[in-house]
Amino acid sequence: MQNRIKALLRSRGVAVSDKSVYSERGREAYLKELPDASRGAAKTLFAQYDAVEAIRRQAEKDLVHEAHRFPISRVLESCPGLGPIRVAQMLPIVVSPARFRTKRQFWSYCGLGIVMRSSSDWIRKPDGGWMRGDVKQTRGLNLNHNHTLKCVFKGAATTVIAQLETEPLHQDYERLIAAGTKPNLAKLTIARKVAAIALSMWKSKEKYDATKHRKQG
Repeated sequence: MQNRIKALLRSRGVAVSDKSVYSERGREAYLKELPDASRGAAKTLFAQYDAVEAIRRQAEKDLVHEAHRFPISRVLESCPGLGPIRVAQMLPIVVSPARFRTKRQFWSYCGLGIVMRSSSDWIRKPDGGWMRGDVKQTRGLNLNHNHTLKCVFKGAATTVIAQLETEPLHQDYERLIAAGTKPNLAKLTIARKVAAIALSMWKSKEKYDATKHRKQG
């Protein structure tokens, strides 16, 4: 819905630079810039946004309330980047951390496992037989994974990078960037660290301790 509102405004030459367009007070200035023919459509979109936003907030409140029935949710919420919503999304998917013997298995389940891919592995020999060819392989993330968990941990990494400047994990990100690592790969590294920390906290039932849990990443 937010994208549709922005698209309508921008299609009429109205620049949208911040989130004030969604507030009831801030949207009035944007509506005045629209031509009369488009103002009605914009008001309808804003009305839809207000209705959906109220439903979304109530759904999030119910989701968190249900998650807090389980004491482990309070423990996991202490992990950097994992707030109540992300923890509530994670609990019914993982169910039990004992399913994963190591963090690498958990990474693969979350779509954060590193795999090598190649094509045309076999080539025909002069005598008509087949042999494995010397082909280049590319590195990437595993494709068979739970998409919700991948969003949870990549979102957690984004929060750590953008908002938690005092966290040791943010300092790890800065060191990676300073060493020449590409931002997207540095963010992936932080996402893998957060996933490993969350799994360790879940198994030990201990709240986040930077001096202990960062070693799990």
